[in-house]
Amino acid sequence: MPSSLTGIDLTPLAIDHTNRRFHALGLTPNVQLGDAEKLKFDDSSFDIVYSFGVLHHSPNTNEAVNEVHRVLRPDGIARVMIYHTYSLTGYMLWLRYGLLVGKPLRSLKEIYAKYLESPGKKAYSRRVAAALFSIFSEVKISTQLSFGDLLEGAVGQRHRGILLSIVKNIWPRWMLKKMFKNHGLLLLIEAKK
Repeated sequence: MPSSLTGIDLTPLAIDHTNRRFHALGLTPNVQLGDAEKLKFDDSSFDIVYSFGVLHHSPNTNEAVNEVHRVLRPDGIARVMIYHTYSLTGYMLWLRYGLLVGKPLRSLKEIYAKYLESPGKKAYSRRVAAALFSIFSEVKISTQLSFGDLLEGAVGQRHRGILLSIVKNIWPRWMLKKMFKNHGLLLLIEAKK
């Protein structure tokens, strides 16, 4: 059976951008307008569902995960990345937008919702992610440090300032990779139906 790839996005602009990139590579895309909470695919349509940094944007992430499960064939695999609550990125944002502004009781939930990327962003603990994916027969969860956790590259553009510039130069990346490897922003989930 030949392999095929189907992509969805919520916005026509994103679909247009993706189609142009595929065409530039000489590929024929199958990218459709769609809502992760209401997928327009039959039950058991796919062998693999891949979502990297998308489902935590959904207003009802639980419903989006249920849809991933529904469209997977028996023994199908979902590979999903959602944000991890207990991450170096979250701690840095809390320092800046909680402690340093005199609001140390601000929760990480509020910090993520207001200061990480777009408004309303969510992050999940391993325990909550395991519960979210509990409808699957097998679930493996791991964390990975992101560029944001390690302050590498152009991260932090939304949060510019002299303090960020200083910290980027002295950030002990080698130590963080060894001592805080379980505090990465990327919560990687592999779930088997």
